[in-house]
Amino acid sequence: MVNRKWVVLSNTTIGTLMASIDASIVLISLPTIGRQLPDTGPAILLWVMLSYSVVTTTLLLSFGRLSDMYGRVRLYTLGFAVFTIGSGVASLSQTGPELLISRVVQGTGAAFLWSNSAALLTDAFPVGERGKALGINQVAALSGSVIGLILGGILTTTLGWRSIFWVNLPIGAFGTIWAYVALREMHAPERDVPIDWVGNLSFGGGLTLCLVGLTIGALAGWTSLFVVLSVPLGLLLLVVFVVTEQRVEHPMFDLSLFRIRTFLAGNVAAALAALGRGAFSFVMVFYLQGVLGDSALTAGVLLIPLSVAFVVTGPLSGAISDRRGARGLGTIGLLVGAVGFAVLLQFPAGGSYTLLGGAMALLGLGQGMFAAPNRAEVMTSVPAARRGIAAGIGTTLLNAGSLGSLALAFTVLAASVPRSTLTEIFSGTGGAIVDAGSFMNGLHVLFAIGVALMVLAAIANSLRGTTEHAPASGDGVPRSTSPSEFPLLRVHDGTSGSK
Repeated sequence: MVNRKWVVLSNTTIGTLMASIDASIVLISLPTIGRQLPDTGPAILLWVMLSYSVVTTTLLLSFGRLSDMYGRVRLYTLGFAVFTIGSGVASLSQTGPELLISRVVQGTGAAFLWSNSAALLTDAFPVGERGKALGINQVAALSGSVIGLILGGILTTTLGWRSIFWVNLPIGAFGTIWAYVALREMHAPERDVPIDWVGNLSFGGGLTLCLVGLTIGALAGWTSLFVVLSVPLGLLLLVVFVVTEQRVEHPMFDLSLFRIRTFLAGNVAAALAALGRGAFSFVMVFYLQGVLGDSALTAGVLLIPLSVAFVVTGPLSGAISDRRGARGLGTIGLLVGAVGFAVLLQFPAGGSYTLLGGAMALLGLGQGMFAAPNRAEVMTSVPAARRGIAAGIGTTLLNAGSLGSLALAFTVLAASVPRSTLTEIFSGTGGAIVDAGSFMNGLHVLFAIGVALMVLAAIANSLRGTTEHAPASGDGVPRSTSPSEFPLLRVHDGTSGSK
């Protein structure tokens, strides 16, 4: 049993790292893909990148619920296999649409991995070690997004764009076999609970329409008929989803979890932080390559301080939070992130990299202080039988915040730089002439919004209250110090089954 928890941590960290790398590795390679792959226009290129995140975000919640019903290990292992198959198909793509379909397959596999990794870790580790374990796992998630930028530049330059998918094949095959052989279910699946089809369809359809409409509107303008219709229709479906979830006996989205103060405050803080900083690496790639003219590899290397600061801070803050909780440490971390954005407000076009690197280090430091403690305490606050759906809800809100951040970034930058120019930078078609001052004005607006959102996230985090860990012989579910939360937890504890 002592060894099993480390097997879970090692396998889920590999899975999280691989899925995170693929969320960003394609970004650096898009210009090359656009030039070399037939039938790949700007719209296809855009969705080769966005489809992965959109599919993952819309499926996470459904997969988290299905994992509670049919087994977390089983669906996690399936995700490893699906992701690996999607990577192989992507490397063989002969046209842009074929590559787009393979990215959808990859995103489906990644949704299985992300919706289960946090729940598996929470099941495997005792309360006093969860922060450290989830800290290591989240370090892999953020590091993967930056490693992808660097690795994508190296592989595309040396071996061609198809090689960015080859690297997943041996890792994915090993991870799938290892998960199948070594991981054991530690949660009793709720096999007799019916699937909430109305909730699944209304949530997936509503969120997809909103995300697609927002991203297309940010890139191409807000007056197209598709954007005008998709966002309101998506919002209507989400309203239907919320109403449905309050009426069905076994909802896929357990709204009652938000009555747990720690769960509510932690997820709101995480979503606000993601909205504030989710597009940071993306816009800095724009700046370094499109404005300064750096190569893809150089741009990736210059973003390293963000990842290094997080890698150093994440596990340490997770271990500290196991003893002291996430409220104070996480709030300070979010405020450190706000200071990082405030420093970036002083950064001029073509300014010193020392200032830029220092600000990125502050952002990474702040996120490292917040992410792992928050994730550990949020997951520990819910009953054992609801950890799959709780993990799905948390990651869905994070991804939705990041995609919203991307739409916000394009909208703000388009106010300073023509959209046609942004599209040329993005697709690598050449000929884009960017005024550094205008581009930096747009970045400063984004940085100011980042300051505001990080402060709001810190306020939300500070309102989480404190939690009291259950005895070691219990189910590991903390009891909130707020009296109003006791009834919910008692109801769940009585019906959750046992691990």
